[in-house]
Amino acid sequence: MRDVLPVLGRWYAAGVPFGLATVVEVSRSAPRDPGAAMAVGPDEEVVGSVSGGCVEGAVFELAQAVAAGGEARLETFGYSDEDAFAVGLTCGGEITLLVRAVTPERDPGFGAVADSVAAGEPVTVATVADGPAPRGAALAVWPDRTLGTLGTSGLDVAVTADARGELALGATGMRHYGPEGQRREDAVSVFLQSFAPPPRMLVFGAIDYAAAVARIGGFLGYRVTVCDARPVFATPRRFPEGVEVVAQWPHRYLRETVTDERTVICVLTHDPKFDVPLLTEALRRPAAYIGAMGSRRTHADRAARLAEAGLTKRELSRLRSPVGLDLGARTPEEVAVSVAAEIVALRWGGTGAPLTATEGAVHPHRSS
Repeated sequence: MRDVLPVLGRWYAAGVPFGLATVVEVSRSAPRDPGAAMAVGPDEEVVGSVSGGCVEGAVFELAQAVAAGGEARLETFGYSDEDAFAVGLTCGGEITLLVRAVTPERDPGFGAVADSVAAGEPVTVATVADGPAPRGAALAVWPDRTLGTLGTSGLDVAVTADARGELALGATGMRHYGPEGQRREDAVSVFLQSFAPPPRMLVFGAIDYAAAVARIGGFLGYRVTVCDARPVFATPRRFPEGVEVVAQWPHRYLRETVTDERTVICVLTHDPKFDVPLLTEALRRPAAYIGAMGSRRTHADRAARLAEAGLTKRELSRLRSPVGLDLGARTPEEVAVSVAAEIVALRWGGTGAPLTATEGAVHPHRSS
């Protein structure tokens, strides 16, 4: 959804109705996660994807019909082995889509949501998917305000509280309530989609490997900062466009920087005078991933120095070192792929093994 919002924002500002299909639930080996979106706008223009091509044709027709004045629809697509030409997911999974029309009259908060996402302002969109409430009704929730309604004040109050909690985690998923927001009932299904600012990737050490890691970090959707104490190396021209470059002692920069459970920290300096104070700070703060470059001998020396600095075994266990998965990487670009693969595997609980050597679903169920 984040990727297609710029186009949808232009359609919305022009007052052009469009049909929006959003993945709200998945099971088994579904190709896309909740929040994936596809929209059909003027002149049959299509943006986004909900299944990687399996059911897009059917979704196109649904979105067209809804945009032309039809009611919002909740549709489920799964695998069917009865007819080779049937519309369904060839992967064997199942996805549930909410298809609704978006106009300024039906969704007065959509434009403000698009503006907030573009500006990096956190916002959650709550949309009624099913139950005794207006299907497709939307409520936009910011940390300090709301816009829109789900039909009743009680439901709005309960969903607003939950939406702000989900926003703090950057989480997306379905929640269930009673008609007036009762928390122990499940009559009304509401899809909460959080648009938190992009997670941070902090790369320390402005070496040639850092440029490759920064490039792949941007590709994965991180907001990347490269920091090095040496101004001669910490220059923007050595790094991809859009990467923030800071000339400062790494541990001092990190001490002044807010991190959270989504932050990725890559230490590429492999120099004790930088690494030890930096990792001492990093391993005691929130982060999704902390990796440090170096040989096994460098790692052993670094770990001993960190232990002498007072870090506990539990704190040291958070350190991924030597950094990356074993891909046989040699070049900076190959090493960057190795690091990115480890970050993705850690995020989703992947094994890092070839899929040909594993069993079960290729895309296992992922919790919010």
